[in-house]
Amino acid sequence: MKISLNWLNDYIDLKDISIDEIVERLTLAGLEVEEIIDQSKNFQNIVVGYVKEKRKHPNADKLSVCIVSDGTREYNVVCGAPNVQEGQKVPFAKVGAKIPFNGLKLEKTKIRGELSEGMICSEKELGISENHDGIMVLNSELKEGTPLADALGMNDIILDIAITPNRADALSHIGIARDLSAIFDRPVKLPEVRLKESNFKSEEIASVEIVDVVNCPRYIGKVVLNVEIKESPEWLKNRLKSVGLRPINNVVDVTNYVLYEIGQPLHAFDLDNLSERKIIVKCASDGEKFVTLDSKERELTSKDLMICDAHKPVAIAGIMGGENSEVTSSTKNILIESAFFNPSSIRKTAKRLGLQTDASYRFERGTDYDITVWAARRAAQLIYEIAGGEVAKSEIDVYPAPFPKKSVELRYSRIKKILGYEIPEEKVKKIFINLGFEIKKEDDTKISLIIPSYRHDIDREIDLIEEVARIYGYDKIPEVDKISVTLEEKIDQTYFNDEVRNILISLGFFEIVTNSLLREDIAKRFGKPISVLNPQSIEMTHLRPSLLPGMLQAVLNNLKVNEKNLKLFEIGKVFERKHDNEIKSFDDFYEKESLIIAITGNAVEREWYEKDRQYDIYDLKGYVQSFLLKLLSLSNIEIKKVTDTNEFDLAIQLKYNETILGQGGIIKNELLKLFDIDQNVLAFIFDLDLIKSIQIPKKEFKELLKYPKVYRDFAFIFDETVEAESVIEIIKKSSSKLLHHIKLFDIFQSESLGKGKKSLAFQLEYYDENRTLTEEEVDKDFWNAIKTVEEKFNAKLRGI
Repeated sequence: MKISLNWLNDYIDLKDISIDEIVERLTLAGLEVEEIIDQSKNFQNIVVGYVKEKRKHPNADKLSVCIVSDGTREYNVVCGAPNVQEGQKVPFAKVGAKIPFNGLKLEKTKIRGELSEGMICSEKELGISENHDGIMVLNSELKEGTPLADALGMNDIILDIAITPNRADALSHIGIARDLSAIFDRPVKLPEVRLKESNFKSEEIASVEIVDVVNCPRYIGKVVLNVEIKESPEWLKNRLKSVGLRPINNVVDVTNYVLYEIGQPLHAFDLDNLSERKIIVKCASDGEKFVTLDSKERELTSKDLMICDAHKPVAIAGIMGGENSEVTSSTKNILIESAFFNPSSIRKTAKRLGLQTDASYRFERGTDYDITVWAARRAAQLIYEIAGGEVAKSEIDVYPAPFPKKSVELRYSRIKKILGYEIPEEKVKKIFINLGFEIKKEDDTKISLIIPSYRHDIDREIDLIEEVARIYGYDKIPEVDKISVTLEEKIDQTYFNDEVRNILISLGFFEIVTNSLLREDIAKRFGKPISVLNPQSIEMTHLRPSLLPGMLQAVLNNLKVNEKNLKLFEIGKVFERKHDNEIKSFDDFYEKESLIIAITGNAVEREWYEKDRQYDIYDLKGYVQSFLLKLLSLSNIEIKKVTDTNEFDLAIQLKYNETILGQGGIIKNELLKLFDIDQNVLAFIFDLDLIKSIQIPKKEFKELLKYPKVYRDFAFIFDETVEAESVIEIIKKSSSKLLHHIKLFDIFQSESLGKGKKSLAFQLEYYDENRTLTEEEVDKDFWNAIKTVEEKFNAKLRGI
């Protein structure tokens, strides 16, 4: 957003304040000044010159030799422009000046044998316009020697300010002036609108109907008849040029001037091109075509708000007018539009059409619905002054459901509690009055403020406190040498996530961060995704229901650069519908934090002393166990094989006290093909929210075992379908408390065992913490386990 300092001074007196202080205070108040452009520096050493004499160049037919005066001395200048004449006042660049158009530094030189001590410039060479037909001829009343910047009114300083999306009120000179008024405690001087109106009324000449009152809550129409369309006066053109706008004609220039003055977009229609002189605000039809002012045909949908006359559309509401109603040199009668449009509607249409204008930029952020009448009257006043005509009395104001005034209460004690220092109550009130807030009521402890209609971003007490802080000065917040903060271990989310990262990094994993938005077909493959109302592209239409697709894309990106051995992890939020119905409330979907780890490639690289080995399910299981043991010191976790998962062929599930904390395994080939991955990838997905909720057992010292352990081994022949885990479960259930650990130490298959058979060998560990076990009690427990296994699985004991 470009702001002219000269223009700004029309509304607030800043002449005695340095530009550096203005820039610093604006930036501290949240309006960051990104660039300062001093126009006068473009015209250094360029002055108003007077052509005293012109003669033909003796050695060139198309060149002239001029004598140019700057009021103190005369210069010999060779000029090639056909329109240079004696007696003219011209822009004269002296030796040492830099030409704005190309940065060329002028030197004293000879051209075809004649001395040239400078240059007479065209508008293009000065960077003023594209006109290069001849030199620029200045007003003859200008005094020679006057700096050109002063003569052209281009001695301005332009501030390029970054406006945050919530500060739509600052997208104008008066909006910036309001903040400066509060910062420097100086009054804002709004232009006085005094109209010389005719006897006829706007509503007698034109009419307005709003069909879609949701997307257009208010529409103002103001009629001006018998105007003369011509070039704008220099002061108006200079104002527009200073903020980067191209002057068009006096009526259009006025609408742009008011836009940058107060922030209200306006549009001027040729009233005679409006059928029945009627305006209807309604949505377009699907597939409807419309040609905008840039001569491009746009295809519309039923969600696009349009400004129509009695028979046809004439503008895309809040974005751009149409060729069929634009103001041209033949226009005599105009209708000024000043409206308030629903920001969401304008944003969606502008986004879909890829068409952003100065008007849409403001409408989609929220304009001031109360300033619409003032803006229309201000435009009518300026049009009357520079284009003549007759201004209709009153305005057509269609406002079916006026917005209620909003008020918010502010407690003085709350300001001190939030900011950490006390601000005088009178200073607080002065800040809000200068910002345009109205005091509704007050007492010794609090103040109730009516929020101005241009501050859509103010809803709560904390918003008011932020206003006080940014105007009074964030730099006034006192420095504190020491702040004591107590955090409960493992409860603070940031601390917990940092612990997760540190543990995984210690296990050799690298963190990745992927996009939380996915393409629709990918998102639906991994769950019930939630669609985004206003997606940036077709690749980012749905929120991710799983971290797995992002991980697979990261694996692919690494494989493409020949990084094939990977250990990666990501912490992130996932989002999923609870059912297939439309989302109407927060109860219809869930959001949770997940952790995914993935391994692929070789676990061991080939060396002279060992062969290479690819990662397998046991590596994944080991990393899961190590991670949880380091994070929560949990030993009684279960990792079991599961079937029937959408993502994994050989899947394992993590359980703690019957709560499923996550699952993973070898990713299905069909998913790997979806991402063009040609090697096995193993992954495990943890539910971090559930893991955080686990009550960590208090660590206690346990005395070392004083009594010996007793070990027993046995092996059984089972059907090959029997899993070791089910055998271990049966042994545990049939044994006494003396059995503390069961270990599978051998799996053997051979034709000698029989077809469809396998041998599983187990080691059982017995002990008692308070005494030495006897052979009899261990044997009793051990043989009972053997008997149970034989009966339960029809197994055959191989040996002891």
